[in-house]
Amino acid sequence: MEKRFDLTIVGGGPGGYVAAIRASQLGLKVAVVEEGEMGGTCLNRGCIPTKALLQSAELYHLMGRSTEFGITASVEGFNYAKLSERKASIVKRLRLGVESLVRKAGGTMISGRAGLLDNHTLTISGAESGIIRTSTIIIATGSRPSRPPIAGIDGARVLDSNQVLELHDCPRSVVIIGGGVIGVEFATLFNLLGKKVAIVEMTGSLVPGLDLEIAGLLRKSLEARGIEVFTDSRVSEMLSGPSQESPLTCRFEVGGEKFQVDGDFAIVATGRRPNIEGLGLEALGIALEKGHIKVNGGMETSIPGIYAIGDVVGTWQLAHAASAQGMVAAANAAGGHAIMDNSVIPACIYSSPEIATVGLTEKAARDRGLDVRIGRFPVAANGKSMILGEKEGIAKMVTDRSTGEIIGAHIMAPRATEMIGEICVAMRLEATSAEIADTVHPHPTVSEMLMEAAMDAEGRGLHQPGTGRK
Repeated sequence: MEKRFDLTIVGGGPGGYVAAIRASQLGLKVAVVEEGEMGGTCLNRGCIPTKALLQSAELYHLMGRSTEFGITASVEGFNYAKLSERKASIVKRLRLGVESLVRKAGGTMISGRAGLLDNHTLTISGAESGIIRTSTIIIATGSRPSRPPIAGIDGARVLDSNQVLELHDCPRSVVIIGGGVIGVEFATLFNLLGKKVAIVEMTGSLVPGLDLEIAGLLRKSLEARGIEVFTDSRVSEMLSGPSQESPLTCRFEVGGEKFQVDGDFAIVATGRRPNIEGLGLEALGIALEKGHIKVNGGMETSIPGIYAIGDVVGTWQLAHAASAQGMVAAANAAGGHAIMDNSVIPACIYSSPEIATVGLTEKAARDRGLDVRIGRFPVAANGKSMILGEKEGIAKMVTDRSTGEIIGAHIMAPRATEMIGEICVAMRLEATSAEIADTVHPHPTVSEMLMEAAMDAEGRGLHQPGTGRK
C-alpha cells in the first residue's frame, strides 16, 4: 500500500481526531493513523470511562442519603460488573461517533503503527501496512501511565489507571500511590461506593499546582469522608501477600517515620509519560525538551511541516487542550498562521464536590509580584447548593487590584466543572470582577457563587456576613 495525503495525523485521540476534522473542513486530504481505538486515552481509558463510573457511584451514594431529602428508600447495594458494562457501552457509542465524524468530514482512518522516515514519508505496520506520502504531519500519540522505581510495584495487584478500568469486581479497599487528579478521582470513586481508601502522596499537598486554599479544603473533605491522606510521603516498597485474599501492603516514610497501609489493590497514579518511542524522532532530529517534543506557538516542531500536539508536547495533559492544539496545528498545516493561547486553559477534578480552576492561583500571582484582590463565596451560603444537600467548598476569584481584571478562578463546589466556562469566556474577553458582579445570574443556581465572589473581590459582597465595604 502506498497512499498520498495532504496531512497525516499519527494518533486518533482528542487532539488527533479534532485536527483531522478541522483540516478536512479547510480542504485538506487527511489520514489518521491509529494503532489502537479512535478516541485515544481520554475516550477509552480516561476522561469518559472514569466519569461514567463516578456518575454511578454518586447516584449510589446519594440514594444512601435519601432520608435527608424526605424519601424513605432502601439501597441493597450495587453490581460493579453492571457499572462497568454501562461504562463500556458509553465508551463504545462515543467511539463510533468519533469514527463517524472523521469519516463524514472526509478523513481516512488507517489502522496500524506509524513510523517517520522523513518529514514527508511514514511507514505503517500492523493491521494495515505500507507507505504514506504526505505534505505535512501531526504527531498526536498521547501518553501512558508511568510507574516509579519502587520495589514490588510490578506486582499483579498493583494496577495503573488503565488496568483499574478493566476491573469487573469492586475491591474492598485500595491504596492509591499519588494524590494528583487521577488519584483523587479514583479515591472519590471507591469512597462513594463505601470502600476503604488511602492516598499516599509524595509532595506536601494534594494535586500539586492546585490553589493551596482549595487543596486544603479538598484534603479536609476527603478525610471527613473517611479517606486516609498521607502527604510528604515516600513509598519504599509494595508487598503482596501469599494469596489473593491476603492484603497488599504499601510501606512508606513520612519525615523519617515508617508507616504502612493495606489494601486489596494498589493504584499507581504518579503521572504519565509521552508515547514517542519508535516514531523515528531521533533519526529526523526532532528536538525534545524534558522528554517531550518541543514545539513553537504554532505547534510546529523543529522540523518544518511536522507538528505535535497533546500529551507528547507536555504543556497540558488535558483532552480539551489537545483539541485546541489540534485545531491550531490543522490551521497551520493548511497554510494558516494560528498561535496557541495557553493562558486560559481550564482544569477539572471530578471529586465530590467537583473542583475547577483556570488562570493563576493566589500564590502564583503573588509570587509574580502582582498586587491582587481575592473574592470568595462559600458553598454553605449558596441556596442551590443547600437544595442539593451540599455545603463544602468555595468559589474564589483572583483579580488585578489596579484594573479589576480576572486573572484566575478556583472553584470547589457542586457542578464546578460546568461553571468554570463562564470564567474562561470572561478571561478571554479581559473582563473585570465588576463586570461579573454586575451580570445578573439566575436564581437559585450554583453559578450565583461566581457573581458573589466577584462582588466580594469588589468589596461589596451581599450574601455572606462580615463582607463588603462602604
